[in-house]
Amino acid sequence: MNLDTILENLPQYLDGAWLTAQLLLISLALGLLLAIPLAVLRSLPSPWISRPIWLYTYVFRGTPMLVQLFLIYYGLGQFEWMQQSALWPWFSSAWFCACLSFVLNTCAYTVEIIAGSIRALPAGEIEAAKALGMSRWVMLRRIVLPSALRRALPAYSNEAIFMLHGTSLASIVTIMDLTGVARTVNATYYIPFEAFITAAIFYFAMTLVLVGLFHKAEARWLKPLMPR
Repeated sequence: MNLDTILENLPQYLDGAWLTAQLLLISLALGLLLAIPLAVLRSLPSPWISRPIWLYTYVFRGTPMLVQLFLIYYGLGQFEWMQQSALWPWFSSAWFCACLSFVLNTCAYTVEIIAGSIRALPAGEIEAAKALGMSRWVMLRRIVLPSALRRALPAYSNEAIFMLHGTSLASIVTIMDLTGVARTVNATYYIPFEAFITAAIFYFAMTLVLVGLFHKAEARWLKPLMPR
């Protein structure tokens, strides 16, 4: 075990962990922000509204995130109209393309998670809201979404953990996240075991933090809804 080399490169691992955390937080925040209104539309009975959203989620859940990242970062760059457009400074950035692919991917999964929770709401809650004379907007804001988001917490916690692990793909497009740092250390010192086991320890620690946060969230918002 070449621990001296790992300790020497520990600041790089810390920078990589911070970059990984940024990718994760941006992806989850923007993905959830987009997913909530799309999930509401996805749960509507009208096929003209729900079908296009279903197609989006089906495509992004049915293809590997690595392929999506390659298509966004490398694929779009081959077209002249993209290179000459005002969007090119964004799509020529590895950081932006990685965030965009992660946001679109996690949004697709989150839409189905929240839409499923909306469809699974007890009929009694909806009937009680109607009996109180609530409008659809008030019922959605005060009853449907709060209850659905609480019930979606266990499934969404799994999605957040999968997204944390998925951010390791960012190293493929030259971003120096945790996996990128491990690859660089291995390429420089030829110590694959030490380089990647260190990255794995960081990922494991970050996963433990995520699990702990979601357990606290479930204890606060989900357990009061569980039958006793």
